[in-house]
Amino acid sequence: MSNLDFKGRVAIVTGAGNGLGRQHALALAARGAKVLVNDLGGARDGSGGSVSAAQAVVDEIKAAGGEAIANGASVTDFEAVQAMVRQAVDAWGRIDILINNAGILRDKSFGKMDIADFRLVMDVHLMGAVHCTKAVWPIMNEQKYGRIVMTTSSSGLYGNFGQSNYGAAKLALVGLMQTLSIEGAKNDIRVNCLAPTAATRMTEDLMPEEVLNALKPEAVVPAMLVLAAQDAPSRTILCAGAGTFEAAHITLTQGTWIGLGADAPEQLAQRLAEVTDRSGEIVPQSGAAQGSNEVGKAMANARPH
Repeated sequence: MSNLDFKGRVAIVTGAGNGLGRQHALALAARGAKVLVNDLGGARDGSGGSVSAAQAVVDEIKAAGGEAIANGASVTDFEAVQAMVRQAVDAWGRIDILINNAGILRDKSFGKMDIADFRLVMDVHLMGAVHCTKAVWPIMNEQKYGRIVMTTSSSGLYGNFGQSNYGAAKLALVGLMQTLSIEGAKNDIRVNCLAPTAATRMTEDLMPEEVLNALKPEAVVPAMLVLAAQDAPSRTILCAGAGTFEAAHITLTQGTWIGLGADAPEQLAQRLAEVTDRSGEIVPQSGAAQGSNEVGKAMANARPH
């Protein structure tokens, strides 16, 4: 368990005034991390704002003997995010961990959704994580250490009615993780995704009472701690809820070579089940795997048999 000790580490947790973010901040602080608690203090649809939610969590951490500071920046404001990162560095000299947790909901079916509500959800979840990650990236590169956790969702991985904006943003964070984990590897910056199922302010109207009780935000925290730890994996999508932990993978099937003949579209339609057959599928280490597979099959089929 020694690697889940965070003494001497500095963490930023966004959206940490309530729910999951609050639990993340409390857990990191309880295990020795100094924590910047960021929360805009708005409603769950993103409206309003007050630093009081963040300050309440800071007070809780301090009362338990930990170290923390509050910040009320909106993650959609890159200058405010840069100032937030400076605040942490000025206080503690480094930043080891970033938990991108801030989020809002503007749920509606796509046909009824206002484009402004689509854009705002993308701005908070995706660009908010980009802003925070961009602001800590040079610091983590310089100190040759960093742990970044993106908060994705099964709504992004697998879809959910009424959440096209939220789902699009959440899967985009997986794509961001895939590339950043490659770019950060040389300086020991490990980037992962956490897909929580938790009863929070964002889900309280959506589930019956007994389900909400099983889905306590605290049940997600172990996955966050593992992804933020010194011995963390990288490029892992951990799913967590109600005491169960799973991993999600984006895979590539072996596929079928069909060639460039005039009837290739008809052949593909006819053989689609072969193409989508999951036996022997792989989890690619980079986007180049698709091209390698395709060119390899093309070359093999070009040779005289």
